[in-house]
Amino acid sequence: MERIPILKMGKFLIVSIQVDMHDELALALQEDLAEQIVKTRAKGVLIDISSLNLVDSFTARILGNMTAMARLLDAETLVVGMRPAVAMTLVELGVSLRGIRTAGNAEKGMALLEAIVAQQAKSNAPKST
Repeated sequence: MERIPILKMGKFLIVSIQVDMHDELALALQEDLAEQIVKTRAKGVLIDISSLNLVDSFTARILGNMTAMARLLDAETLVVGMRPAVAMTLVELGVSLRGIRTAGNAEKGMALLEAIVAQQAKSNAPKST
């Protein structure tokens, strides 16, 4: 079965989905991503969906599951590159992407992810007396 590559860049993982997502591939990605977050101790995940022409309710639910799972594993997630037609379809289907942070493109997403992780590190730092 084909797999979607997960690339490590510093303390982040990058997932660029370049093929149409069928159910088995989406489930495999979810499992692979959880394993890679733990293995690499990633602090953030950037998921690029700019090549997807269609995001159905199942794929949207998997994106939500990956976001929630990553958060439980101490990694923030950003979904980038959503096409306007995909956004309109999700709204028409009544699919909510609550809890999923988005950005227009990978560059903006990476900058936002870095800012979020830096803010969390600052918040979690021990206070000196």
